[in-house]
Amino acid sequence: MKALLHLTAVSLKLNFRNRMAVLYGYLFPLIFLIAFWTIYRSDPVPLALHVGQFLTVTILGSACFGLPTTIVSERERGVWRRYALAPVDRWIFVAGMLVSRAVLLLSAALLQLALAFALGLPMPAHPLGLLVALCVAAAAFLSFGLVIAMLVDNVPAVQALGQCIFLPMLMIGGVAVPLQSLPEWAQHISAFFPGRYAVEAMQLSATGSGLRGAGFDLLALLLMAAGAAIAATAMFRWDKALAPKRGWLFLALGMWLAVGAMAEMRGNVNISAAQDTRDVGTASNYAAASASAPSWENVTEADIDGIAFDRLPPDTGIVSPVSRSDETPDPVLEPSLDTIRDALPQWAPGNVADPVQRARNLLAIAAVPDILQMEQMERFIPRLVFARLQAMIPPRDLPKVLYWIAMHPDEGDDSAIRQLGALGLPEVSGPTKPVRGRIMLYAFKLLGRLTGHIATN
Repeated sequence: MKALLHLTAVSLKLNFRNRMAVLYGYLFPLIFLIAFWTIYRSDPVPLALHVGQFLTVTILGSACFGLPTTIVSERERGVWRRYALAPVDRWIFVAGMLVSRAVLLLSAALLQLALAFALGLPMPAHPLGLLVALCVAAAAFLSFGLVIAMLVDNVPAVQALGQCIFLPMLMIGGVAVPLQSLPEWAQHISAFFPGRYAVEAMQLSATGSGLRGAGFDLLALLLMAAGAAIAATAMFRWDKALAPKRGWLFLALGMWLAVGAMAEMRGNVNISAAQDTRDVGTASNYAAASASAPSWENVTEADIDGIAFDRLPPDTGIVSPVSRSDETPDPVLEPSLDTIRDALPQWAPGNVADPVQRARNLLAIAAVPDILQMEQMERFIPRLVFARLQAMIPPRDLPKVLYWIAMHPDEGDDSAIRQLGALGLPEVSGPTKPVRGRIMLYAFKLLGRLTGHIATN
């Protein structure tokens, strides 16, 4: 252990003396983060849906360029010959390099997240899960970075080989381009790349149900890490004059093929395109605006009967989904749902005096997870909101209030959508119009249930 710690410390010092390694390790992640923010700055919650992507880019850059560039440049200068005489097992030397690079990578990821928070990213739903997923993904990529370092003899070769892995992983591996945006053939290819599993595991911890839903992703990354680590150790060489044992490369790449085959056998490799900011129309798409009601208190049954409830998106769709009454959420979701349920009575925006604004604020709790597509949670939260609305507003007033909100989606104050942190949900810091559209839909859907126009299930 003492030797491992000493080698790690030495490796850290050498890395900080290598300008190219520092460039790839710290500057590139920030550049990619700014690029993601520039492209997706109009999202309701900046960067929230892309945490897995920009963190994977950071890991990928370190593995394809930072780590192998450092190792190969040191080996070219003869630094490693000095280590050959040290009474240290080869695996300890390899482990020391990996640990030092992991420390550098973790510090770069924390720096990247700090800037992301400054740009509006909310705290991850599962911070510890995100850390675990980050470490597992780093192990998979850095192990393969060692394989690259053992294959080539000079820094230009590192750059060439690194690009051959880096660019395909970005474009068709589910890293820079979301999986649902890729054609079907590319989604099948992405199943053989570790980038896909790294993005999915970290994104689940950032905005989803956590690591319990990422079992296969973590297994895939661990298998790839093991294969690459064994291959890199077997290929290890102190001097570039020694010929690399290229046959071990088949073990590392073979594990990628094995994982891809496992994914194909499991099915669900293809992901349908999800349009989280799709235009949901206006109130006039579902009913003729009522000119006879000057306020919510003057809404009549005839006004409500004029709504075309059959035009609303289905409860099972990707827009304004609602779970069935007999549907049970996955146990992993229950703590988050309980947090929302327990915090609702004390949530200040849900207790304002004006009943219309109160209902609008509560409906926002269902609208934001819908916009963010927060896995299965988005389907169960609306029922919590519906129950709270029925408890907070008298039965004779609630249909009128809901009708008024649905027919006037652009009215009222929308500051409540920036106060969802108390409920354990992300706070919207971008454009609010998409959220208002979802509030309108959920108002229509609850109104239909209360008046019998939509069958309860």
